[in-house]
Amino acid sequence: MNSKRTHLTPLVIAGLFLASRLLLLAGLPLDGLTGYSDLHHFYELARLPGLPFIHYWVEFPPVFSFLGKLLYLLSSGRESTFATLAAMIFSIALGASVFFFAKLDLLVNQREAPGAASLVLAAILAGLPYGWWYFDPLALLAMLWGVWLILKDRPTVGGLVLGFGALVKWFPLMALVVAWRGRSTKRALLASASALAVILFVLGGLYLVAPDMTTASLRSQLSKGSWETVWALVDGNLGTGNFGPESERADPLFAAQPMGNPPRIPSWLTLIPFAGLGLLALVKIPRGDARGQVAFLGVTWTLFLLWSPGWSPQWVLYLLPLMLLGLPLPRGVLLSLALVIVSLLEWPILLSRGAFESLYLLVPLRTLLVAAMGVLMALPRSGESSVGAGG
Repeated sequence: MNSKRTHLTPLVIAGLFLASRLLLLAGLPLDGLTGYSDLHHFYELARLPGLPFIHYWVEFPPVFSFLGKLLYLLSSGRESTFATLAAMIFSIALGASVFFFAKLDLLVNQREAPGAASLVLAAILAGLPYGWWYFDPLALLAMLWGVWLILKDRPTVGGLVLGFGALVKWFPLMALVVAWRGRSTKRALLASASALAVILFVLGGLYLVAPDMTTASLRSQLSKGSWETVWALVDGNLGTGNFGPESERADPLFAAQPMGNPPRIPSWLTLIPFAGLGLLALVKIPRGDARGQVAFLGVTWTLFLLWSPGWSPQWVLYLLPLMLLGLPLPRGVLLSLALVIVSLLEWPILLSRGAFESLYLLVPLRTLLVAAMGVLMALPRSGESSVGAGG
């Protein structure tokens, strides 16, 4: 009798996810594809005359801004084609994220084949519309790929990937804590220097070509104010983090215009206690193994989100892999589903219908869930080996 077991490899799991996602997208009408997404906004930015960061400012880092312009040209200016191409690229990036999550599952849990966590992540992401409504899958891919490279003791390449990811969205830079927690100082410096070099090379080049628009693009996020957080409730800002009309992008002065009510508690002041908590976590939490380093990245994300003046529901994409890797599987699944449900209630279910008063309930609830994630990840895991083998 043949006792060999057939394992699902990371590539097979990613392929199953991608097949499910593409089948879903193929059956959606155009209105269902675009839904409550930012795809129309991305299209309107891409159709502006000239190039982003050079002829007009954008509120995003440069990689997707230029990718959007390329998609606009490839689609010959047709919005339906633009949205379809963007959704497919985001889905492919999310499939690659599932692949690297499964690779991390092998590495963190010392398995021969990915465990249930990889299948759970693929199942949750397959139908979650944040994975094609926004370009966050590109940054998520960079974060997971960079973490895997660093854990495989390839800090220079890992830093390059994280630096490129930061040019999509700044979030992947937080993954450098994995290098500083689990590698030697030399390797951590290599990862950090590589990431910084990519960022300075691209942004420095854009600044030399168009200093006004590059500066306006980079400073635009600072004028965004607070949105969908406890700090936004304190400030009386019951809105989303959307900017004004695309017609303002030709004037760099609009990038500095404050949005919403001014902060009652400045962000630099709230940063002090959270930075202190970060230093305390750095000292008190043992370095641990690969799982512990991933969990510390989860703690870092928690502190950042509790401090951040803004929150966007699609950011749950970055938290799902960390919860499923850094926590025992039952807790990780429960917390993941809870955060997904609260995020979907926030957008699109309630806010798209004008129920902004619901933020007084949803924001504290989500904040408690994020805080719980950080606390659970900071706690030592009892029975590590037995949990890892079964999760």
